[in-house]
Amino acid sequence: MKDFFARKKLLALIAIIILTGVFLGKSSYCITGKDDSSGLYKNLKILAEAIHYVETSYVKPISGKDLIYGAIKGMMSTLDPHSVFMPPDMLKELEVETKGEFGGVGMEITSKDDYIYVVSPIEDTPAWKAGIKAGDRIIKIDGVSTKGMSVMDAVKKLRGPKGTKVTITIMRSGVDKPFDVTIVRDIIKIKSVKYEMKEDGIAYIKVRNFQETTADELDKALSDLSSKAKIKGIILDLRNNPGGLLSQAVSVSERFLPKGSLIVYTKGRDERDTMRFVAKSDKFYDYPMVVLVNAGSASASEIVTGALKANRRAIVVGERTFGKGSVQSILPLSDGSAIKLTTAYYYTPDGTCIEEKGIIPDVEIPDNLVAKEGHAIREEELKKLKEGNVEEVEKKIKESSKLDTKEDYQLKVAISILRVLVNKELVDRK
Repeated sequence: MKDFFARKKLLALIAIIILTGVFLGKSSYCITGKDDSSGLYKNLKILAEAIHYVETSYVKPISGKDLIYGAIKGMMSTLDPHSVFMPPDMLKELEVETKGEFGGVGMEITSKDDYIYVVSPIEDTPAWKAGIKAGDRIIKIDGVSTKGMSVMDAVKKLRGPKGTKVTITIMRSGVDKPFDVTIVRDIIKIKSVKYEMKEDGIAYIKVRNFQETTADELDKALSDLSSKAKIKGIILDLRNNPGGLLSQAVSVSERFLPKGSLIVYTKGRDERDTMRFVAKSDKFYDYPMVVLVNAGSASASEIVTGALKANRRAIVVGERTFGKGSVQSILPLSDGSAIKLTTAYYYTPDGTCIEEKGIIPDVEIPDNLVAKEGHAIREEELKKLKEGNVEEVEKKIKESSKLDTKEDYQLKVAISILRVLVNKELVDRK
């Protein structure tokens, strides 16, 4: 009789699942237009049977809530690294993070090949100061293997009160053996934008992430800089920027694009997830621009980079970006938990799907370049700068190659290129 009522409950659960449209599926990169959910409802019987056996035969009692939470987590793990289940406490942490202040070590992480990887350390945080690098594979957290661990579970282990320690075991490209890094947690207060005026009227603006105040901070930065000297050109540094809010990526892009310019579009299975974002302001900053990126530039920073590159508003310098070009929607569940589900992919104005491809710079300069005399931009890259004085660019690059390796070589290249662009702009406007 007990088994009869247990099965009856599970049949009711299946009915709810069918009526609310919960579905299972496999991930695919970029939209093909195919929709294969055949056999789904038939296979729900298997789920009901599994739940029944665990509920009635497992060696110790399991609460219904834990059982359902575990089933949802398992379902999400079959999709992609960015689709996750968030219990109520994790959902609150996500909301706090977008405000720009939280307790932890200060790095963006993702899941790949069944392990946790660093997308980017956040500048001036404990992780940054400890030498964590984009692309590091975290194989253990406090001695616990991350194999098969979800991103949200890893975040939970890395977060903690100020002053407490966490030890992560790292595998790094070019290093033979894993090594431990102990990091002291702190309150992570992220000021999104920092800035300074370089020589020759070049405004340097570093955007660390895209949070609620980023566009306003950018406006303040340009206002402050222009009050001190005439701005002739802008370097927008998006290196190690792990992303953030889509709305802020669009707002920042609008600051530099003419009205009507396409910034980014999304494409999903549902028409509601297919959207186009265009610049709407009549005013924009039309200074010559160079954008700096590297392998730690992801998500929202790739949207800005792609928009400025495709609209020919900036020359992009650095490394291929991370390639996190998917849209996650937060879908609330009735008990205060939620699922963060990939519902679409980002496409640059020229139709490039960012997911797993990233943005390829106009001028590729490795992040760890050892400066050597005679290093110059390759001939094919120089052709991309044909609108400027390429001989002058090459000359400046050769001069800047004679650098101490501690110097920021990518920035030196960006300044050299921008000088040429500024001079050409002044000639054109006469």
